[in-house]
Amino acid sequence: MRQDSKFSVVFACFACAGLIACGDDASSSGPEGGESSAVEESSSSADIFSSSSSWIATNSSSSRNDGKDTSAVHVADTTKITYTLKPFDGPLSNPHKGFTVPTGGAWVFVPEFEYGPYGSLNNKAWDLISYGSGYQQWNKLNPAKGVYDWTELEKLLNALAEHNMGYALRVLPYTPSFIKSDFPPQEEYDWTPPFVYEMGAKKIQIDLRGTDYHAYAPVWDDSIYIWAAKEFAKALAEKYDGDPRIEYIDVRTFGEWGEWHTSHILGSEMPADSVLIDMLDYYASLFKKTQLVLPSNGFGDVYTHALELGITKRDDGFIGIPGRPDTLLRAYNANLPTIAENIAGYKTMLTYDDLIPGGSQKWTAERWVDAITTAHLTYYVLDQDSDCGYNFYSDNKALADSMSKVIGYNFTVTQAELVTVATPASGNATDITSMLNVTVKNTGVAPCFFDIYMVAEFVDSTGKALAQIGVPLLIPKGTFKDGSSQIFFFKTPGVANVVTQPGVSVALSLYESEDAFKSGKNPTVRFDNDGLQENNKLLLQSR
Repeated sequence: MRQDSKFSVVFACFACAGLIACGDDASSSGPEGGESSAVEESSSSADIFSSSSSWIATNSSSSRNDGKDTSAVHVADTTKITYTLKPFDGPLSNPHKGFTVPTGGAWVFVPEFEYGPYGSLNNKAWDLISYGSGYQQWNKLNPAKGVYDWTELEKLLNALAEHNMGYALRVLPYTPSFIKSDFPPQEEYDWTPPFVYEMGAKKIQIDLRGTDYHAYAPVWDDSIYIWAAKEFAKALAEKYDGDPRIEYIDVRTFGEWGEWHTSHILGSEMPADSVLIDMLDYYASLFKKTQLVLPSNGFGDVYTHALELGITKRDDGFIGIPGRPDTLLRAYNANLPTIAENIAGYKTMLTYDDLIPGGSQKWTAERWVDAITTAHLTYYVLDQDSDCGYNFYSDNKALADSMSKVIGYNFTVTQAELVTVATPASGNATDITSMLNVTVKNTGVAPCFFDIYMVAEFVDSTGKALAQIGVPLLIPKGTFKDGSSQIFFFKTPGVANVVTQPGVSVALSLYESEDAFKSGKNPTVRFDNDGLQENNKLLLQSR
């Protein structure tokens, strides 16, 4: 189902249970017995609800006891319940979007780590965090030729999964951050596995910019180095492509911090674009399920080629460098998630003097909001210092809470109405049809980049499902655009309006898969509405 600027209402009739959804493809048609009509996005939902109720009434028919069709249309008894909808009070984290903090290992979740979710500082920044992020050393994961050690990474992935979080993976070949003296031990900063050099890969002496320090760096386009990097990529894909614990993987093969630049290590040069594009092609041939990411300094033709492969873009110069949020618009326009990290830690950025060029912009709340909205961010590193965003959140709690509902997708139910139609049938029988009409708006700045299933149910006071309304509705990834509204119709013939009974309500849920719903799991995606239950279902409140 496509989603552009207009919606068409597709009424689908099912023998036992059905669902009606609003899309925007005027060429769509429902199953036999249904109708389709185009509806402008700006149309009044109330008008749509009224017309749908009329459609049910005028299309209900019955037969006489003698089996002869009277072709008569009986007057339907229609009742409506309209629901009051308010925004959720507080920050709202959701999967596959939002903020992260550095998570260097499973130790983040032990009480001894004061900045962790269980630490002594009671770091409430974790209320916003939806996934973990950090780097791994290539030489630790690949200590010898053909040998791979995923032990520590697995511990971290499992710890995050236990807290309903994924992990954004970066495997670094090199970091100048630990060059603290002249010719320090190479393993402290060069994280290319030693066996690569033992096989004959070349390295070159470099100077660390702004210091008198000398060190070594790989020759990035050396054929043996390229071979080893591809062998590692192959092993990584075999192990983790499609792993639900992985949010995305940066292609970090070249340069400082794997960011595809050599700004600080004088004497080292990046490979030609043809080498970079070849590596992107290779990664794309291996990873068929997990989202890949082009690092911060991949630009020009390389960036264009990455987008053609479905590889998105991240930028690590946010706030500090003017115009950097605009560079991510190409990825957003290609319907891919955008990713960002500030140029430095929050406390450091507060010391900047705004002298451009030659300096960096100071962090301000206005620049932070502008960066998120301009780049249509789906993912953002809340802070990069060891304090895990504690200082940032302490200073900016209200702003950060509000932006948790802006970054990425954010689904808000703006209108809902339950329509029950009772139509006289044969003898004293009555045909009863319940239809739930729901209008949802994506109030975030980006689409939802994973499939979602919306479910409607009658539930009791404990949230236990009594009856399903219609069938789960698939919202394909990337189709529910930011700023747009969609209207969903859930229709169930033969189910009475049981919400008039004490303790019975209507609940809406959002699942990452239909199997999760069918197996009785709680939904993982939350609406931005008051009435959220502990199981993440949204309880609709009638007026």
